Amino acid sequence: MTPAYVSIGSNIDRERHIKAGLAALNRQFGPLCVSSIYETEPVGFTGEPFYNLVVGFHSEQDAKHVWQCLRDIETAHGRSTASQKFTARTLDLDLLIFGNLIINDGSLKLPRDDIDRYAFVLAPLAEIAPEQTHPVHHLSYAELWRRMDKSHAKQRRLDKSLA
Repeated sequence: MTPAYVSIGSNIDRERHIKAGLAALNRQFGPLCVSSIYETEPVGFTGEPFYNLVVGFHSEQDAKHVWQCLRDIETAHGRSTASQKFTARTLDLDLLIFGNLIINDGSLKLPRDDIDRYAFVLAPLAEIAPEQTHPVHHLSYAELWRRMDKSHAKQRRLDKSLA
């Protein structure tokens, strides 16, 4: 069984879509380790704030299969396959980490660069997997979070759960 971590985001009817996404992930992959929810300003466009979080689970499937399942769940929840990167979305599911796998084949890149780039990805990942080690940087997610420049992060941790 391989540990996998997935970032989840929504800024369209976000509470409904996050709950539905969590339920779909649980049905597909079993029990989830769920981070806190972070409310985050959109990056790259103007729009409603996002809810962002990270979940962890173990899978017997390979990374490509898990990635395709995530695409299918997004589509089932109203995400267009033609949607652009910096736009509003009903449900965004990104495979961040899959064990220690390092891959870049065009459609799938692991570990995902968003871990280094966005506080709304690294903060919840460091929360649920603080001692896990990044397969490229060889630092724990807690240490990467400690080192991250947070001066431009526009997010706040919420005191609520949607799981």
